[in-house]
Amino acid sequence: MNKFIRGGFFANRKTQIMTVVGIISAVCAYLVGDSDLFAVIQAIIAVCAVYVLDKSKQNKGK
Repeated sequence: MNKFIRGGFFANRKTQIMTVVGIISAVCAYLVGDSDLFAVIQAIIAVCAVYVLDKSKQNKGK
């Protein structure tokens, strides 16, 4: 139960989960028709840039 409370497998993976959710959200918005292809590409690039910046910030102290 303690492993479940602390996050289990997904502990310390918040940035990866949010990146995947952002990409899926952008693609779903395109498939539903709420946005065009250029907006999807911009959203995916922005989400990936946030992921890369967060990972570079985490690795800087090591």
